[in-house]
Amino acid sequence: MAVALPLNVGMLFFYHIFLHVYNLGIRFASIWNAKAWLWVEGRNNIFERLKAAVENGQGPIIWMHSSSLGEFEQGKPVLESLKTTYPRHRILLTFFSPSGYEIRKNYDRADMVFYLPLDGRIRSQKFLDIIHPELAIFIKYESWFYYLNGLKKRRIPTLLVSAIFTPKQNFFGPMGGFLRTLLESYTHLFVQDAPSAAILEKFKLKAPVTIAGDTRYDRVAEITSIPFHHSVIEGFCNQADTMIAGSTWKEDEEMLSGLLDAQPDLKLVIAPHEISPKHLQEIKRLFKQPILISEVVDHERLKDARVLIIDCIGMLSKLYRYATISYVGGGFNAAGIHNILEPAAYGKTVIFGPNHDRTAEAKALIEIGVGFSYGTKQDLVSITEKLISDNEMRTSLDETAKNFVLQRKGATQIIVHHIEENLLLSKP
Repeated sequence: MAVALPLNVGMLFFYHIFLHVYNLGIRFASIWNAKAWLWVEGRNNIFERLKAAVENGQGPIIWMHSSSLGEFEQGKPVLESLKTTYPRHRILLTFFSPSGYEIRKNYDRADMVFYLPLDGRIRSQKFLDIIHPELAIFIKYESWFYYLNGLKKRRIPTLLVSAIFTPKQNFFGPMGGFLRTLLESYTHLFVQDAPSAAILEKFKLKAPVTIAGDTRYDRVAEITSIPFHHSVIEGFCNQADTMIAGSTWKEDEEMLSGLLDAQPDLKLVIAPHEISPKHLQEIKRLFKQPILISEVVDHERLKDARVLIIDCIGMLSKLYRYATISYVGGGFNAAGIHNILEPAAYGKTVIFGPNHDRTAEAKALIEIGVGFSYGTKQDLVSITEKLISDNEMRTSLDETAKNFVLQRKGATQIIVHHIEENLLLSKP
């Protein structure tokens, strides 16, 4: 008679299969897919390059891992605070996804920036043997069995930061036992809210848990405090009512095209999620005589233009300060809306599509009246018209949005204080 394997052993077997299939699949996809090619290419000779980088400097290493760009922005306040508090320590920043690494590979507050080798018993051991981190920090969701197991065996303090948990996640489903063992490998979990802590307590998670809040609030508040001026944006807005639309997808852009037809005095700055030549051409066909910011030479053209397309990366979080009202894309995609805290931090009402169920701050902004979800083009027109036409109401809502963010700052301080108080790092 066959003997059933314990759940974790059986799941570990399937985890091996997943890693093997993923590795083969992405290498095959790299033949035609640019992102897959970057994923593979970025890991070529990675251990040799990593070893050379580590040996080229001095000082203990703090390792921070982010899956992608969004998680990096979430972890950035902690990273920068630690860099200031522990100046002799070196920061190793790793990414799993090209969308994070390729944009932040030259980030100057990190001493080393690399792709994370795909998880595995041998690869993880080799990685940890090279870097010997004094502290490891993972952001939000990213958890890999062999890396976490290796850190635990070596008794290296390992933190999960800005985590959020809901009953629908795989951690708490029928096969969640294996995934919860990953969480128990952490030295400490810093969660965003009380419901996250409650569900971990319900499942009797052994790792200590602290409700710290979301470090994104610290990050977006910090951005608003940094002076920023851009002559092209200022020349384009020219005191007109302007919508700043960030991280848009095709469905968002089609809706925005209809909005401009209905609002002839409204100007639009659009920063698409993807800026490939193909997508930029699609956007240009949707709107009447749009201008690419990269092509602006004569600022006189800006006065009569209605649509300005941001075809470069890294500006969006600073642009919302110029908005009369803001729009955040992704609400018509399965993945959901992008970062709505960035415009809120500037004190801007924000409009987004219907798919926002997995975004706690969307629900909160809707409840206090500064977030507006819509489903049809007419809904978008009606919401925009109401906000544009009533300056007094909009000013009041803008203040509410800004206070919403400011009142939720402080997660970074809680995490760094824990590191200092528990002596997780050697003296600065």
